[in-house]
Amino acid sequence: MHSWQSKGSGGDVPSGRVEISDVRVAFGDTDVLHGVNFDVAPGEIVALLGPSGCGKTTLLRSIAGLERIVGGTISLNGKEVATNRQHVRPEARLVGMVFQDWALFPHMTVEENVAYGLSRSANKDEQVAEVLTLVGLDGLGHRMPSTLSGGQQQRVALARALAPKPSVLLLDEPFSNLDTGLRVQVRAEVHALLSGLGVTAVFVTHDQEEAFILGDRVAVMRDGSIEQFGTPSEIYEHPSSAWVAEFVGDANFLRGDATGMSAMTPIGEVSLSESHVGEVDVLLRPEHMTVVETESGNGVVSNVEYYGHDHMVQVDLDAGGRLAVRISGNPGVHRGQRVSLTSDGTSCLAFSAG
Repeated sequence: MHSWQSKGSGGDVPSGRVEISDVRVAFGDTDVLHGVNFDVAPGEIVALLGPSGCGKTTLLRSIAGLERIVGGTISLNGKEVATNRQHVRPEARLVGMVFQDWALFPHMTVEENVAYGLSRSANKDEQVAEVLTLVGLDGLGHRMPSTLSGGQQQRVALARALAPKPSVLLLDEPFSNLDTGLRVQVRAEVHALLSGLGVTAVFVTHDQEEAFILGDRVAVMRDGSIEQFGTPSEIYEHPSSAWVAEFVGDANFLRGDATGMSAMTPIGEVSLSESHVGEVDVLLRPEHMTVVETESGNGVVSNVEYYGHDHMVQVDLDAGGRLAVRISGNPGVHRGQRVSLTSDGTSCLAFSAG
């Protein structure tokens, strides 16, 4: 494992800490961020996850110093770098940035691209060679970006951001320009690299799977605010709202009548993780239901989707609505069959009916 430390004015400092306190950003009369709060521990990887227009890229650019904030505080390594009165220049923040389109200089070689942000020093060539080796591009320094594959170009952008040994690495939709198969491969390589180096990183994505695979913690954003901040398992298993539940995974909601720790629904009684009384919307993940063929069932199979490792069975309920059931192996049912759909006994979240 490599030791990766950023270089500050006081010598080497450990991977950075990011602290965001009540940060607000506005473009003209339009508020974009509304009092955002979160923190990133040294060596942690945090994903900013949300739909287009939710403010996640604006937040990332504010950390980098590319946008000015109108309220709150951004601190890096314990030092304030942004308030409504103070704005430390991007180059003085000890952050590295990987842009969505990689922003490589087409007229420069790989080595020249990577060296661009380095100060003149006797060991500059050694620094470039070291980081190219880290990202698996040793021997390609003389090539032009246009002669490289998409995955290789992405790694050049990563190498350029890592070369100055930043305290924090910021990545804006870093894998969105790659084909699906290559995206899976490259993100696994980048995750292994960042984890191995202990680099503090914040990255933007709209892909829930990507956020959950790469992020130690995930900040789910909506309309300029953070809806929930926690580990992937916390967010998936204990979403703070029905909106978060639907955004971070497949979610079925059934209207039910709750009496304490259970609710009666169109598919029968469902156990609840918390006590409720009255009308509720019960969250049933597809993996928390069972489906069996029976003429006395409560629905009809409308489709069976095959994914190799599992199947997703779509069932149209007699009571109305369509539910998705995830089944490992052979589902044992097919389209048009009458089936009985029930809860598998897992205690489910419920939200007060709107």
